[in-house]
Amino acid sequence: MKLQFMGDNGLADETIERLISLAGSIRRPGIVREMILAALKAGQEDNGRADLKLMNMSLKEMRHTSRVFAPYRHVRKVTVFGSARTGPDEPPYRMARLFGQRLSQAGYMVITGGGPGIMRAVNEGAGPEHSFGVNIRLPFEQETNPVLDGNPRNIQYKYFFNRKVAFLKESDAVALFPGGFGTLDEAMETLTLVQTGKRNPLPVVLLDQPGGDYWLQWIRIIKEELLAGGYISEQDFHLFERVDSVDRAVEIITCFYCRYHSQRVVRDRLVIRMNTPMDKEKVRGLRDRFSDILVPGGDLFVSEALEEEADEPDVSHLPRLILDFNRKDYGRLRCLIDAINGDGTG
Repeated sequence: MKLQFMGDNGLADETIERLISLAGSIRRPGIVREMILAALKAGQEDNGRADLKLMNMSLKEMRHTSRVFAPYRHVRKVTVFGSARTGPDEPPYRMARLFGQRLSQAGYMVITGGGPGIMRAVNEGAGPEHSFGVNIRLPFEQETNPVLDGNPRNIQYKYFFNRKVAFLKESDAVALFPGGFGTLDEAMETLTLVQTGKRNPLPVVLLDQPGGDYWLQWIRIIKEELLAGGYISEQDFHLFERVDSVDRAVEIITCFYCRYHSQRVVRDRLVIRMNTPMDKEKVRGLRDRFSDILVPGGDLFVSEALEEEADEPDVSHLPRLILDFNRKDYGRLRCLIDAINGDGTG
């Protein structure tokens, strides 16, 4: 029998519907039906045990991730990356611990890799009650740090790609301390996702210790090689900010959400939700200043919640700014968000 996602599968569909009904409390049966069909189709197309094991474990890991984070979706979170090899006597470690403390004091929770070094420092500063760990099983270097050991918000992953999804899907900001291959990989992946619009805009902060130049050197290479070679554009430098102060890093994250709340695409239009309304004169000014990121003949205007947003009642009261965004100039979109927040850039 050839199973179809969009079609009649006869008795198979009836059996799946009975199974969903028997399980009970299935809020989105249409999506669950497709997940079951995907599993059955994978079984029919079985080309090896390894493929099925990967699919099975991936689904289990992502389900567990969603279950752990779900009760805290109303709390903003900051993902922090950095070296697992940084010792407690080193300045970046002390800075990371202070950063975790400042974030928790400001009402944020932190997400780290759950291991030693910078990860442990951030968890120490924030405290276990304000910490998540998304740990990876490695034969070395990545044992759970004492702050998160036994914590129900510490998740163990087999696959790096699931772990990366958790890091960015659940975060409202990303902060990076100096580190090795893993930290640089996480920096590049974060920026790639934001640059291409596969991840909604968020603050990306690069933290050097006072007098340090790790990220300054990284930025220099990016400018001399990537920008000069035409591989990226000048606007991409708006996607991140380098600082050498914990207080400045927290300020950047907090300011990003002072008026801007969140966003969503509806009918090819970008809907920006705001914590406070904007007057019409300022909106007209934004339309003129950011006309370059609108589609030809596009508009930028104030609105209430759209009908398609009815599935998000928690934000239905927020005023909206709707724009016909060209879906490519995400560095300029970040400038627009900064202007919405009132810093006058752009």
